[in-house]
Amino acid sequence: MLARIDRLEGGHRRPRQPNRGQIAPFADAVARLDEIAGIGATAAAVIIAEVGVKMTRFPTPAHLSSWARFAPGVKESAERKKGSRSTAHGDRYLARALGETAVGASKTNTFLDERSRRIARRRGKKRATVAVGHSIRVIVWNLLGDDTARFNDLCPGNYDSCINPEHKKRNHIRELEDLGYKVTPEPAA
Repeated sequence: MLARIDRLEGGHRRPRQPNRGQIAPFADAVARLDEIAGIGATAAAVIIAEVGVKMTRFPTPAHLSSWARFAPGVKESAERKKGSRSTAHGDRYLARALGETAVGASKTNTFLDERSRRIARRRGKKRATVAVGHSIRVIVWNLLGDDTARFNDLCPGNYDSCINPEHKKRNHIRELEDLGYKVTPEPAA
């Protein structure tokens, strides 16, 4: 059987590459998705092949996440875990592409990297990968839903800059009081 395939292919086997003519109509969408950290041209082509470029069938990003079934979920009742998987059976090609892009994004100096580290610290690496994959899917929905939209990465220090200083002070005082200290805050001169 392999000998016949080799004869048909001219004596040697070549790896299959995506036909550039098939990607050409979606080149603008691929370029917009390529701006996201962790997503390359191949991952963008896989996402477009599985989801499409028209987001009108998904009214919100939550609808897309539900359809793809690669979303973080809480499956607990009375503090008992329900189910053993963080995702349900969905589109395995899309799940694989989003998982790989989430892992790739977690190794860059971007907002998604910081998000991954913050979640991994509390919940673990696998849950952080699913959460970052979900964030990437929301970004994809927004980019493909609006032809004029461009990806603008929030800087890695975005979480720190968004926190209200009074809220931050209150949290630090509460943490010190939980450790047994009496705290009287005084402004620095």
